[in-house]
Amino acid sequence: MDELLERLSHKVAATQSLEGLVRPLLEMLGMMTGLESTYLTSIDFSHEVQTVLYSRNEGRTQVLEGLQVQWFDTLCKRSLESGQRVVSNVKEIWGDSRAAADLEIQTYASAPVCAENGAVIGTLCGISRERLEINSRARSALNVFAKLISEHIERERLIEQLTLANQHLAQRALIDDVTELPNRRALQEELGRLLANSSTDGSYVAVCIVDLEGFKELSDEQGYSVGEQFLRMCAERMLSASSGHGQLAHFGGGRFAFAGALPAGFAQASSRAEDIADRLAAAAAGDYVLASARMNYARALAGGVAVRFVTVAQALDQADQLMGRIKRVGRIGRGGM
Repeated sequence: MDELLERLSHKVAATQSLEGLVRPLLEMLGMMTGLESTYLTSIDFSHEVQTVLYSRNEGRTQVLEGLQVQWFDTLCKRSLESGQRVVSNVKEIWGDSRAAADLEIQTYASAPVCAENGAVIGTLCGISRERLEINSRARSALNVFAKLISEHIERERLIEQLTLANQHLAQRALIDDVTELPNRRALQEELGRLLANSSTDGSYVAVCIVDLEGFKELSDEQGYSVGEQFLRMCAERMLSASSGHGQLAHFGGGRFAFAGALPAGFAQASSRAEDIADRLAAAAAGDYVLASARMNYARALAGGVAVRFVTVAQALDQADQLMGRIKRVGRIGRGGM
């Protein structure tokens, strides 16, 4: 038996999952105690339900995995409340228990599985139809095994919390703090995905740049908080205008960008890209009710190009060059150089 226990101990030491830990522990507990069934449960106190997570059964007694029972009638509840971890005469002490009567339980052993704060979250149990004497070595093993399971569950919860936190941080790293839109990095990643798809199916990708001319002056005159409010309102309008057919991002300051899939034909794709840019510019311009005053903003410029078979940097550069030409034309039209 000691050799088998040693092999099972090595399994426990190498495990990475709760199931991988529990199953050899249930086997070891059965060998050390002689109990017919050993099993691990979880307890949902909010619904007063106990569930068997993993079990090991020998002989006629069968404790099935997934079994759910009402907490109020369980031997585990009686054990926790009375402090009796091992009972060898269940019929005499807990004779009114329906569960004990149904399974003809005579010997019962249990240890609580606890969270880090000490709250009971489950039990490690064993039962037998025979009257057994559980020696001190087996009782100690029961408590040690329950503690090992508690620590493993806590470790899994910590890993899960860290994973969720990292996922949240990764997501936040792709979000602009002011507008809550995707940021430059997020748009570059989406643009890369769209360009990869276009290289296989022959379609085009729309890349649009929207420039809110005079935004810096507005922010300087009205204050930083008003500038942020204006950007958020612009973002909402342009997001609505983009109709969800692509990704709108805030590049910083008064600059936004859009990337979305287009048809395969160049003429139609170019027309669609220009149309998207016009809709975004029109959405950004108009009346705004800001914290400081009501204002009309009519200086939103946008340029859209249809691209394929280029890199992300090249695609953005083409859109930037078009925006530069649009700005120059606008300055000349206003009498500038």
